[in-house]
Amino acid sequence: MLHVWGRRNSINVMKVLWCLDELGVEYQRSEAGLQHGVVDSPEYRAMNPNGRVPTIVDDGFVLWESNAIVRYLCAKHAAGTWWPVDPQARAVAEQWMDWQHTVLLADMTVVFWGLVRTPPEKRDPERIAQAAVGAGRSFAMLDAALTGKDYLLGDAISMGDIPLGAFAWRWSALDIERPHLPAVEAWLARLKARPAFQQHVMLPLT
Repeated sequence: MLHVWGRRNSINVMKVLWCLDELGVEYQRSEAGLQHGVVDSPEYRAMNPNGRVPTIVDDGFVLWESNAIVRYLCAKHAAGTWWPVDPQARAVAEQWMDWQHTVLLADMTVVFWGLVRTPPEKRDPERIAQAAVGAGRSFAMLDAALTGKDYLLGDAISMGDIPLGAFAWRWSALDIERPHLPAVEAWLARLKARPAFQQHVMLPLT
């Protein structure tokens, strides 16, 4: 059985657990990261030298990096649906998955860690505010891409929606001012209606 290492409140673990449930794949999960430790043990570092979560072990095959894991799972279990077989459609999905990591992540990390995982007396309000504005600009780009569509690729959900969906939920739950982005809001409402999204992504911010 596939094994997932990682804590539920990690946004990168959320992506993988949401994906697994959407695909109907059975798995076991072991706590790892932050208060749970494990990630600095020699055994874990032998699997994932970065010492981060998630890591999966699928019948002896070890893989880390959450977006790579989502791609792998969708290709293995849902080719033609969650994993587009058309090369151009798949490239667009992968483009947005990479964009989440290379563009959106930086500002979102500053805002989330600043407001959720930093004590009030140690926060940098100016830096947090600047990052919130930057994240808003990024989500405005996503809004333009989603305009006229139900999901990133059109009428059907795909692997490309998973990383961005997890971040959009976190963005919507933070105590910050956000621009009005009707396409993103409608898309997020569709995701919030999915039981797997509710179970694995719509968690208290911790």
